[in-house]
Amino acid sequence: MDRIDAMKVFVAALEAGSLAGAGRKLGRSPAAVSRAIAFLEEHVGAELLHRTTRSLRLSEAGERYAEACRRVLAELEEADLDVLGAKSAPRGTLTLSAPVAAGEEILRPILDDFIDAVPTVCVKLYFFDRPVNLIEEGIDVALRIAHLADSSLVAIHVGEVRRVIVAAPRYLASHPRIDKPADLAQHDIIAMTHFGHDAWRFPPPKGSHVPQTVQFKPRLVVNSVRAAAASAVEGRGLTRLFSYHIASQLREGSLKVILDEAEHAPLPVHLLMPYGRLSVPKVRTFVDFAVPRLRTYFARVAEAHDNAATIQPQTATLSAEERLFAWKPD
Repeated sequence: MDRIDAMKVFVAALEAGSLAGAGRKLGRSPAAVSRAIAFLEEHVGAELLHRTTRSLRLSEAGERYAEACRRVLAELEEADLDVLGAKSAPRGTLTLSAPVAAGEEILRPILDDFIDAVPTVCVKLYFFDRPVNLIEEGIDVALRIAHLADSSLVAIHVGEVRRVIVAAPRYLASHPRIDKPADLAQHDIIAMTHFGHDAWRFPPPKGSHVPQTVQFKPRLVVNSVRAAAASAVEGRGLTRLFSYHIASQLREGSLKVILDEAEHAPLPVHLLMPYGRLSVPKVRTFVDFAVPRLRTYFARVAEAHDNAATIQPQTATLSAEERLFAWKPD
């Protein structure tokens, strides 16, 4: 049996999650798929997969071997493209990953335009709010919002975002003034599960090395960015999100940034890819297409943040309509 072909079957089984799924994808019987994997296991002298009737699970040896298989298959694809002279002709399937909100709001619109501009490339976009092993999970390019650990990945910086506390002008005008993080304990909090259910942490104040923690009892807890932002716009309280989550609300003035001087340092945003993938035409074409658009987007996010930072007024300045609908806590 051809070892490269068996590797393709092995990777297809992992992506499909079952031998039958791999068989459907490759046009082979489950028995043929099973024989290919058994061939690899005999070749390496170790069990690669723990099989059950419902799922496949990689063994410890299988995890290492799957990473190697993906790397070998990717390098073979690159070699084929080189020989075919396809450096100027991107083709194939491009696999991307991103956090859920960033993928939906930032990357997907760019991909819509990319698909129109490069019809020879198909795209898979996966949303994960968890760390992703690009090589193990077969990802060509990932959008990552975090400080990066040293690794063999290639990283291209496209911007930065902040963790911000925001509220609607109507809420700020009708509630106690907020001058420091401790003042938040007196306010109605819309808590996002990503940023703490009952406490928010802040960097140490000037002259101190001790981080600040503000405890609170939230009026509302949600695990949806859109839900938290919408309730804040309606004047239901303060919420904490990333600046890109509410960039449009900041620009239109329906939300204002509070305590910007007490924010954490910005988090960098990168496009990440395994070493060597940038030479693949489909990846290089996407990176060249996406990077300037992402940098423009995050520059506008930073501008919206800076323009929305506010000093809360001591007295209410609500319009008649805002006074009519301003929410008052019980």
